[in-house]
Amino acid sequence: MQFIISAQKTSRLVDELKAAEWKRSPRTDADDQCEFRYQPEGWGKAYRFIALRYVKKPQPRKTDEAQQYQLFDTPEYSYRVFVTNMKDAIELLVWFYSQRGGAENLIKEANNDAGLAAHPSARWIMNCNHFQLAMLAYNLNCWLMLFNREEAAKLDTLKHTTLATARLRFLFLAAKIWRHAGRVGVSYSDHYAEQGIFSRLMDRLRAISFGERGFMPVIAVALRC
Repeated sequence: MQFIISAQKTSRLVDELKAAEWKRSPRTDADDQCEFRYQPEGWGKAYRFIALRYVKKPQPRKTDEAQQYQLFDTPEYSYRVFVTNMKDAIELLVWFYSQRGGAENLIKEANNDAGLAAHPSARWIMNCNHFQLAMLAYNLNCWLMLFNREEAAKLDTLKHTTLATARLRFLFLAAKIWRHAGRVGVSYSDHYAEQGIFSRLMDRLRAISFGERGFMPVIAVALRC
């Protein structure tokens, strides 16, 4: 199993950082980078440690919340240090680890909005079923938002719409169901600001059809990077 985790500050680790061979780090946000083999006390063997070094500025360094808890200081520098058994380049491993912040936000959203954190039963199998249903609801929301994207949208600019926001925009709506002359319809409030977007979404859902090679495309332009 491959892993990469953030290392905690110890006096021995600081000594290793000071003795390491540092190089410039043009592909990360750090000033310098290094790597070395190190066996912390109590560990069975040495592992690969990678580190980023930031020269302290007169003003506090601005970092996002996902990075603040990873930083530790010495008088001259701030460091981010990771231990890993992966062999990729330092900049790729740092990027990979940084995705954790985004993943934690998605997990938090699933816990709060999709009910993932609830444990409705004392039976393991029932809680497993609940977990699968919560994940299904969360993924269906993501699928729904992709269905409703602008045709010109690109992957790198597409913004995530939370489950709570999607519910308020497209599900929990003030409306009236009516029947007239053999027809059934739904009328929405004149104050519903998303009528145009909602109509486009419903038109795309109604257009879903199955062809010889599977489901036919509903949006003409494919989502690209």
